[in-house]
Formats: sequence, structure tokens, C-alpha cells
Amino acid sequence: MSSGRARPSADLTPSRVTPLRSAHPPQAAELPRDAGLTDAEAAARLAADGPNELPHPPRRGGAAIALGVAREPMFQLLVAATAIYFALGDFAEAVLLAGSAVLMAAIASVQEFRAERTLEALRDLASPRALAIRSGKRRRISGREVVRGDLIVLGEGDRVPADAILLAANDLEADESLLTGESIPVPKHAAAGSQSAAIEPEDGSSRVYAGAVVVGGQGLGRVFAVGPATEIGKIGKSLGSITEEPSPLTVRTGRLVRLLAMIGIGLSLLVTLLYGLTRGSWIQAALAGVTLAMSLLPEEFPLVLMIFLAMGARRIARANVLTRRSAAIESLGAATVLCTDKTGTLTLNRMAVAALAIEGEIVKVADDATPGAKYRELLEWGRLASESDPTDAMEQALAATARLYPPASGRLPTADSPVHEYGLSADLPAMTHAWPAGDDRYLVAVKGAPEAVASLCRVAGQVREEILASAELMAKAGVRVLGVARAEHRGRAWPETPHGFQFAFVGLIGFADPLRPSARAAVRECRDAGIRVIMVTGDYPATARAIADQAGIDAGTRIVTGSELAAMSAAELRVAAAETAIFARIRPEQKLSIVKALKENGEIVAMTGDGVNDAPALRAAHIGIAMGGRGADVAREAAALVLLDDDFSSIVKAIRLGRRIHDNLRKAMGYLLSVHVPIAGLSLLPLLGDWPLALLPAHIAFLQLVIDPVSSIAFEAEPEETGAMRRPPRSVASPLIPAGVAAWSIFHGSCVMAAAALIYFGALMRGVSADSARAAAFTALVAGNLGLVLADRSLRGDLRAAFGRQNAALWMIIAASAILLALTLLIEPARHLFRFAPPPAALLAAAIVAPPALAIAAAALKGIIVELLMRRAAGAPHPD
Repeated sequence: MSSGRARPSADLTPSRVTPLRSAHPPQAAELPRDAGLTDAEAAARLAADGPNELPHPPRRGGAAIALGVAREPMFQLLVAATAIYFALGDFAEAVLLAGSAVLMAAIASVQEFRAERTLEALRDLASPRALAIRSGKRRRISGREVVRGDLIVLGEGDRVPADAILLAANDLEADESLLTGESIPVPKHAAAGSQSAAIEPEDGSSRVYAGAVVVGGQGLGRVFAVGPATEIGKIGKSLGSITEEPSPLTVRTGRLVRLLAMIGIGLSLLVTLLYGLTRGSWIQAALAGVTLAMSLLPEEFPLVLMIFLAMGARRIARANVLTRRSAAIESLGAATVLCTDKTGTLTLNRMAVAALAIEGEIVKVADDATPGAKYRELLEWGRLASESDPTDAMEQALAATARLYPPASGRLPTADSPVHEYGLSADLPAMTHAWPAGDDRYLVAVKGAPEAVASLCRVAGQVREEILASAELMAKAGVRVLGVARAEHRGRAWPETPHGFQFAFVGLIGFADPLRPSARAAVRECRDAGIRVIMVTGDYPATARAIADQAGIDAGTRIVTGSELAAMSAAELRVAAAETAIFARIRPEQKLSIVKALKENGEIVAMTGDGVNDAPALRAAHIGIAMGGRGADVAREAAALVLLDDDFSSIVKAIRLGRRIHDNLRKAMGYLLSVHVPIAGLSLLPLLGDWPLALLPAHIAFLQLVIDPVSSIAFEAEPEETGAMRRPPRSVASPLIPAGVAAWSIFHGSCVMAAAALIYFGALMRGVSADSARAAAFTALVAGNLGLVLADRSLRGDLRAAFGRQNAALWMIIAASAILLALTLLIEPARHLFRFAPPPAALLAAAIVAPPALAIAAAALKGIIVELLMRRAAGAPHPD
């Protein structure tokens, strides 16, 4: 397809739009008879219809966030414990617990406001500017301020801000691929009749639509639809009919939390009842029940999941991937299929001259740094057939290459612009420019579709067949081909059409969108990770196969086209989706069918898209990935992730980070399960006999201040597991905490509980005061907690990883925990608040050393067993 276009006139007065012939149009545009809306009229319509933007979900206010926090079980337990201490008259303890509740509420609120700011910035990115005529003057306004009835002036490179009917058009072409998925520019024409009663053709060629890009010519339009009433807005509304699936991890987390919560609440109620009946103090019974509930309720699980995903979103943003729905982050690690488009994702979306052909000899520009003289002449004639200041991607590439390799004889014409030109037409897809060469002589250059240029040159027979054979050979290599010809003309009597010149065929110029340098390595990394890469493109099969070969995608022998897909039954499509690596000439709406077929095959699907019609497929996929640079706002709103640099390798980086996040989340969940065992044990065991309580709500609140940052911040910052991208995707059916991980976590926690219980009950039996024994048991819990952290740093029980991996956040939290523990033991007001007394030195030393030593020994045992199992299983990556 030719990229050449006629130079548009600057005069857009509807009554004066005529075919262009002169290269020197009027310098000032004559204002249309209709001077547009007044400011008052525009303001009134803006107030009536609302801003010209797509609808978006309302922001959650502070009250909604506060209500969500108030519903958290741990927050309610802290409030209940605070009330009990107030009833007992222990105001210091009550204030401490109230402070803990406030801190939890603050942590839960921060991410919501940050996410809202990110979405607002994303919507602003997609809002175009508009050149409107108001009160007889041209004015540049924000796209969201465009209203019905506005006159908008459209020029090459503009994004159409709203749906409009064209009152004037001069060689206007619009790229409507964001709306239709078709990459070929659509010619537009002015509606017939007067401005006040324009008559539209049935094919809609007199309308331009919001989101389209003007790629050639100029136009004047009257807006008839804005915001949700536009075609883009209507598609955006249809997204609400697609049910958004919660992520598998969210479902499993909720299931686990509900199970553990039911067990914890049941035991707490039972303990409260038994304590009250056997000891007679119902207030103390309520306090014991609240303490046990706080120790058993897994409130950290959803909190850790939220923080992991929020911090993971920030980490993934550094890889140029913006997270719109954080739950999709964990799905990245389970993705089994990655459906990607070609243009701008695998490729640079930047046309470049790739090949030159003269008389059947094809030269790859990338392989020849200094093209020969005849090829330089070809580049120069191609440049002369282009716009002087090109905006078309292929013309820009041609101009840059021609400047890099000028002809040996120097530039041909000396003028800045052609004196005469012929634009594209349906009958002749070629562009012709005439340049002055002195002495009333003119050089004429034409470029366009090879067959059209060959016809202008009047070549036939074997010569024509050789030209078309070279063009076909280049096209099969994924190259877009233009033919170039030259002629000379004398005098200013120009022929009616380019057929009046005596053209000589010069050669063929091939353009390609180069593969991104990082694409091949990224595809190989996906293959090593067990992820299928499927190319879904609107381009031709030959072009798609060429890019797939360059990227390392195994296309096999079959490419499914859009027409073939449309004829398939649901069962046939499922088979094709399982066996095909390239879908070509695919319409955007067909992407949804491909996604559904893959999901029915049990795949976890990641899908990229940029157009408006891609939005349903992005919403239906497990992981919808929209393009941030060239994508439509509707596509970004539908997607879970937004690719800021439109680079395929960034998707693979995000998948790598998704696996790291899930591994670390599994470590954190295993740690949480293990750390609750000794806490619950020390809360429950004293109640089974006539022993003083070992733990009070203040102690558990303190432990939460240690546990929460360790399980969220420290484990989230853990480095990637060895071989994370050399193992197959995990099964979405696998539980949040696999049986093997759960068993080892309970074993680790039981070791710490046994050590802490021996220290506590042993001290009491040796006559140590309850406050001293409580201080020793609490020290054992804190020290054992640090041992559990080290034990859970590796999924395989690798002690070298436990002590050798760099994680500044972890060691800072360990240091802070040690300091806080020391303060509670050494400072008298703190000891009084926690009901501590200084324990004997030997008892304190045993409390510091024994629990972490047992936890680390258990981890070492795990490492030995896992190593043996891995050898027997030939390298299984996980103990589960």
C-alpha cells in the first residue's frame, strides 16, 4: 500500500473545497460562515451533557474506606479488648490497644488513595486536545471540554476528540484501528448539503469518530456525540456485561481465612465459657477468649495479600508495567499462554527501510551499510515522491534513509517543495510529485503499489512479471513494498493524470517494522518457563510468519486466519487454540473468541490489546494487558495491566516478578501459619490447668507489630528463587498453602511452641514469679519468631539462602524487634504495662537461644529431606 498523500489545502471553507492542483495554496484559511458556538452556549452544553470523557468508576471516599477497615475481624477484636480493659480500669493497656487499632486503619487506607491518583493520571494520558472554532475564532481546548455542536478543525496527526460529521474535507484519511481494528486508513468525504442540513452517505464516510487519528489531509467537522454517547463510549458501556473473575489466589485466601476464623472463633467461645464456669470471672473469661481469638484469627492473611500485591504493583511499575487491578499480579506467575499482538509489542512500531530491489536483485539495507550508487538513486527518487515534511511512518523512514545514503551526484532538485503533485485515488494508489530542475524542466517522481507503478511505466510481459515476483518475494519476508518510477517533463502544461508522463521504473523499496532487540530473548525465556506465546495480529499471514520466525516463535505449519476462525465451530476453535501459534488477519472482536477457547482448554490466559474493540477480550482474559503508549482509554480501563513502553520484554519481566511475588507470598503465608502455632499454644495451654495467663492482648498486639512487617515488607523484598523462570507455571488448582508447606510450617511452629512452653511452665514450677516467667516466655516467642523468619526464607529449606541472601528490610526489622524487646524488658513503665518482671539471667539466655535454634534445626532437616525428594523426583522445584 502506498503511503504517499497529496498536500492538503489550508482553506477549509465548505463551499470552496476543490481538487488540489497547486502546490501553493492560500496561506490564510477563510472562516466558515458558521462561526461556531459562543462561550456561553458551550458552557451550557457542557453543564447539560457533562465532560467529553468516558465513564469511570466513582472514587471511594474516606468514609467507605473507614467502613471497610471497621469490618476487619482483628480491628473489631482490638476494639473489644480495649473496651474490656476500660471496664477493668486498666487505661494504659486500653490506650495501647486503641493505638494498635489506629495503626492498622492507617495501613489499610494508604494504597486506596494512591491507586486512585494513578487511574486519574492514566485517564488524563488518553485525553486529546482539540482545535475548536468558537465565536468565530480558532481555539485550542481540552478534549474533555468539547461539546455537541462544536466546530472542530482536524489536521494531519490530530486525534479526533468526539464523534463528528464532516462539513469539509480535503484528502482526509483517518486511522480508525482503535475502533475497528483495521490498520488501513479510511478515506473521508464531506457530507453533501448545507452546514445546517448536511446529508450523509450511507457508508458513514462523512463521519469521524472519537479516538481515530487523522493520518492525512484536513477537515472541518461538527460534533454530534460526546463522552458515553460516542461509538467508543458505547463499547465502553458494553464491558459491564462481562463478569470480572476474582483471581484464584483471592478465592483461596478467602476460603482459608474463613476456615481458620471459624476454628478460632469456635475455640475462643469454648474457652470463654469454660473459663467463666470454672473460675467464676466472666470479665477475665472474656479477656481470655479475646486473647485466644487474637492469637488464632488469621487476620494477617488478607492484609499480607493486600500489601504484597500493592508493593508488587510498585515493583512491577519499575518494569514499565502499570497495575490497574492488583489481583492480576499473582495470576502472572500462573500464566500458561501469552497472546500478543505484533505491531509495537514484538516490533518497534517504527517503520524502517529494510530492502531495496532493482532488476530482480534484492539488497537488505541492514546487511549493506553502504548501498551502491543505483540503490542510492532509488532512495532519492522515493524521497522525491514523498511529502517534504512527512508525518507518515514509511515516508519518515524513507527520508531518513535517503539522507543517510545520498546519491553520488548530490540531491536532485534544489527547491524546498514540489511545484505540482497528484494525490492518491481509488483508481491509482500512487503519489506523484513534480520538482523544478531548471530551464523549464521538471523531475517527476512517483511511488505507490508496485502493480500500479508498473502500469504507469507501461511495462508488460517478463519485465512486469519480474517486478511483481520481486515484490511478492519481499512481501513474504514480512516487508511492505512500494514501487518507484521517474520521469522528466518540460513546460507548465501538466497532464490531467500521472498517466500522461513517460515514466521509467526505478525499483522497489521494502519497509518493515523491525523486531524489538529484546523480543527474541523474551520469547525464549517464556519457552523455558513453560509459557506458550501466541501471536494474534490483524496483519497478513506472510508478515506474521516472518516476524514469528525472527522472534523465535514456533509457528509450525498452520496459520489460522480470521476468515477460517469465523467458519469454525466452538469445538474446532478449541482444537485450533491448542495447536496454533499464529492467528493472522484477526478482527479485534475475534480475540474474545480466542480467549474463551483457551480458557475452556484450561489455560491461564494473558492477552495484549490496544484498540477499543480489544477491550472485551482484555476483560475476559485472566490477565488483560493494554498498551499505554498507543492504546485506547477503553482498552486501558478494561485491562488489568498497562504496558507503559508497549514492549513485549516488559511483559516477560512482569511474569518473572509475578512468580517471585507468589513464591515470596507462599513463604509469608507459611511463616504466618507457623508463627501462630506458638502464640496460640501459649494462649491456650495455661487455660487447660490452673496456670496464670502467659499472654495478654497487649502482648499479641506487640507481636502483631513484629509479625505484620516481617510477613509483608521483609518477605516481599526477598530475592527471586533460583530457577524461577525455568520451571513450568504452577497449577491454579494448587492450594494457597500446599500440604507440604503447611506440614513443615506447623512443625516449625511446634518446635518454637515446645521451647517456649518448657521455658514458661518450667520457670513457674521452679518458683519463678508469673511476671518473670511471662517475660521469659514472651522473649522466647520473639526470638523464636526470628528463627521462623530465617527458616521460611527458602522454600527448599536451604540454610545458605536463609543466611546468605541480601535483604536489608529483613535485617532492619529483626534489629528493630530486638531493640523493642529489650526496651520492654529494661524500662520499668514498659514492664509494668506488659506485666513483666526481670527473669533470671539463665532463664533469659535459654529463652533467647533455644527457640530459634530449634526452628533453624527444623529448617535444616527440611532441606535434607527436600534434597532427597528432589533427587528422586528428578528436579522438582517445590517441596509441594
